Amino acid sequence: MRKNKNQRTRNWSIIVYPESAPENWIDILQEEYVKMVISPLHDKDTNVDGTVKKAHHHVLFMFDGVKSYNQVKTIADSVNAPIPQVVGSAKGLTRYMLHMDNPEKAQYESSDMLAFNGADITELLKPSSADRYSMIADMLQFVDDNQIMEFEDILTYARLKKIDTWFPLLCDNSAYIIDSAIKSKRNRFKDSNLVSSNGELVNVKTGEVETLDFMKTDDVEE
Repeated sequence: MRKNKNQRTRNWSIIVYPESAPENWIDILQEEYVKMVISPLHDKDTNVDGTVKKAHHHVLFMFDGVKSYNQVKTIADSVNAPIPQVVGSAKGLTRYMLHMDNPEKAQYESSDMLAFNGADITELLKPSSADRYSMIADMLQFVDDNQIMEFEDILTYARLKKIDTWFPLLCDNSAYIIDSAIKSKRNRFKDSNLVSSNGELVNVKTGEVETLDFMKTDDVEE
């Protein structure tokens, strides 16, 4: 994001600090009738020295036409927000709202984001082709590392732990290749008398059971 008082563009952002904004600040912004995405409350961000930053929301505006700095500043002033910033990539800012590409920073949940006036968070969070291939590779590695034998097992894991990344891919367009890889692995396991059932590898001859690590209760994120 960058400041440019002479630039006219469609996408702008502001930062809203709840402690200094009007109580109904969301209603005030919503009445602008512009596509808008509001981040989760960033209350775990830290400064370089380790101190916690003042709690804030990032707000993305996606206007139908170009707007000037002064036009957007009028909106910012209505909620006591600092000066507006030009947004180079709406997708990039939306991902930043969750720190998706910054694992060293506090992570936030997409379920805590708000969208108004036709803004589509799901579309904005869609991964690029490069990101998608990288996540497919990660899923295939997960299948190998955890000896996944049923597609339901990785789908359950994605629903519990990768709701913003793997889960949408598996629901949309990557299920076939992952399921094919799992079926191939399962076929190889037939000769070793192992089958998968409810997250467990069971030896059909001995009856011995091995629970997959990610299905253990203590390992599931609430």
